[in-house]
Amino acid sequence: MTDIDTAKVPAEKRTKSLTEQAYAILRERVITGILPPGAEVSEPELAEQLQMSKTPVREALARLCVEGFMEAYPRRGYRVTPVTIKDMNDLFYVRGVLEGAAAALAAQHLTIEEMDRLDELADASYVMGEEMSTRTFVSRNEQFHSLIAQGSRNQRLHTLVMSHLEECARLFHMGTRVRDINPETTNDHHRILAHLRARDAEKARQAIIDHNENTRKGLLAALISNSAAGLTL
Repeated sequence: MTDIDTAKVPAEKRTKSLTEQAYAILRERVITGILPPGAEVSEPELAEQLQMSKTPVREALARLCVEGFMEAYPRRGYRVTPVTIKDMNDLFYVRGVLEGAAAALAAQHLTIEEMDRLDELADASYVMGEEMSTRTFVSRNEQFHSLIAQGSRNQRLHTLVMSHLEECARLFHMGTRVRDINPETTNDHHRILAHLRARDAEKARQAIIDHNENTRKGLLAALISNSAAGLTL
């Protein structure tokens, strides 16, 4: 875009675009642990890092505060919201309820093609400490659960499941740093898929509830035992 073209773009739209960029970058840093739980940041510091003015950074931080990823402290700056044991327990309880309902419906509605795709996603794995494979693993795990929720053919339910999966992404990244969840996840996913292929709604419901509980217990134990993981009471 030339200088003349840029001048034609209203300042409000340019600011909005920068806000979206700042939001996407900061949200990813929080979720992947680059900005770990409890980390303190300031608008000037982030604006310098992102090479932006403070306005879009401030707006992005405000959005992250609304979503619960950041906390604002007047005259002090911002802090990445800590992850608490109660948060984890509450989040996985709601996930179990939502995904159990979604799996029961998906057992009736998923196509053969969708189940074949689930089979591919169920084999996702990562190498501990390898950032790229971890990101891919977390993404494919989300796709697996999202496709089951989509298979419910209930858009409201799918939306609710996705919002809770996005909240869990930070926990998954924290967990993959302190424990190898490859065998557990692969086995659970294939067990869920077997019940979906059998069109057994109740067994599919229970399998995904059990999977969520296995994940919660494993994550909780690993994060509690690792004082550097960022979990608080």
